[in-house]
Amino acid sequence: MKNVTRFLSLEKFAVAGVSRDPKKFGQVMFKTLREKGMDVVPVNPNAEIIAGVNCYRSVGDLPADVRGLIFATPKGETLAVAREAIAHGIKDIWIQQGAESKMTIAELEKENINLIHGECIMMFWKPSGIHSFHRFLKKIFRGLPA
Repeated sequence: MKNVTRFLSLEKFAVAGVSRDPKKFGQVMFKTLREKGMDVVPVNPNAEIIAGVNCYRSVGDLPADVRGLIFATPKGETLAVAREAIAHGIKDIWIQQGAESKMTIAELEKENINLIHGECIMMFWKPSGIHSFHRFLKKIFRGLPA
């Protein structure tokens, strides 16, 4: 939980791969995190505004106060975007399930970063509904990160 706690203590975040489609998980996650008070901005190279929020075209365009990056990118894009983030000075990375690959995780574990994967941010940032229930089950069966 140390890595999760560190990540959640950051003040400003971005979500890479926020879809323009309001039904896709990336945008649903982004909007939910904002509704729950997270200071988060979207990153999508093909959009100017998502859910009423100005969108950054790339991780390299993010302001310096963005400290944590959450991934909702296609698996094939995650490693390149993560490398861009690290080069941009972002050292706290959360890769949502579906955005990771074994190769990406293996490569990023070589970096000096706070890397979280295999966990859903929705279970840790003010969880409610089904995410709260999933967190409860993980806690009971000792599935929460150490």
